[in-house]
Amino acid sequence: MGKGSLRAVAESALLALYRLPGWHFEEKARRETALFIKGAEETANAQEQLEEARRLAEQVCRARDLVNAPSNLLYPQTMAEEMVRFGQKVGLSMSVLDEKQAAELGMEAFLTVGKDAAQPPRLIVARYDGDPESSERIALVGKGITCDTGGYCLKPASSMGGIKGDMAGAAAVFCALCAIAENGARVNATVVIPAAENRIAPGSFLPGDVIGSMSGKKIEIGNTDAEGRLVLADAVTYAIRREHATAVLDIATLTGAVVSMFGFTTAGLLCDDEEMCADFLRAAELSDEQYWRLPIFPEYERMIDGKLSDVSNVSTDGCGTITAGLFIRRFAEGLPWMHLDIAGTAWTDPPRWEYQSKGATGAGVTTIYHFCRRWGEAHRNSAQ
Repeated sequence: MGKGSLRAVAESALLALYRLPGWHFEEKARRETALFIKGAEETANAQEQLEEARRLAEQVCRARDLVNAPSNLLYPQTMAEEMVRFGQKVGLSMSVLDEKQAAELGMEAFLTVGKDAAQPPRLIVARYDGDPESSERIALVGKGITCDTGGYCLKPASSMGGIKGDMAGAAAVFCALCAIAENGARVNATVVIPAAENRIAPGSFLPGDVIGSMSGKKIEIGNTDAEGRLVLADAVTYAIRREHATAVLDIATLTGAVVSMFGFTTAGLLCDDEEMCADFLRAAELSDEQYWRLPIFPEYERMIDGKLSDVSNVSTDGCGTITAGLFIRRFAEGLPWMHLDIAGTAWTDPPRWEYQSKGATGAGVTTIYHFCRRWGEAHRNSAQ
């Protein structure tokens, strides 16, 4: 077998065995699985590849469990508690900010979405220092909307079944970081997750509102169902200003437009740094996930210019996936930036690939894992 082939075969087999149990917070009983792979004994570093496959598959399954969880059980506070528990087990440094702490930091965009829900928002931060000699740090920012009704721009009834899974980006970055820590990757990475519910309440935000943000930029609300980019904006600012990130990757179930473009097998990608993009696409070759890069042109930027503010949370003229990503880029402060829209790939019914099962897919976990390993290696080599 070629380098990495054994890992890929074992990982696929383990993922195909995933079954959704009755959902609960307790650890699943560990199952012993025997894999008989012809030629494995002749493969260099066979045991190392099998261990990496096991750890990665476990984290993808953990991401699936989180996304499959019902929103009355998995809400911002309980998601934070679960992530703190799992993160500490693998050696991550964990912290959680409540709504009062977020308000002190001026995170108005984040709080505007979740402040009036019955379950208050939480900002979840996980840190991994795998290369203490390096000053480079990649921020992994994942959308953590645990319940998305669309707010006053209410979703249609046909879309309500999937509103519990709008935190698939959060699950992806957290579980990828756990895999990075478990495998001892030499990279510095910080996960920032803005966790909130987007519900209808007497004080909920409305189309036409103008709100602030941690960055100082003013934001015009065109659609309350475009809430993910609002919470991500403040999370990106937090990652840069408080966690000292030198590059940013954000991932979210962000737009229906990406599903219209690519269906349920391919995710959208925007990136303004060629080396970062090349490293990510090489990582996708290892994970076998599919991403397609979308263009960034000046006319798309102008589509989200605000009339009463610095930026609008919706486009004036279509291109919904591109302009949603470019909204987040407005808060990246000129750092290398990448955006992944997994609205079509985070959930599958029916499964599109043999290693999937009905429901959450764990999209993004393995590619982000491989990307961060490559990113850390590239920045070590450039510093030497």
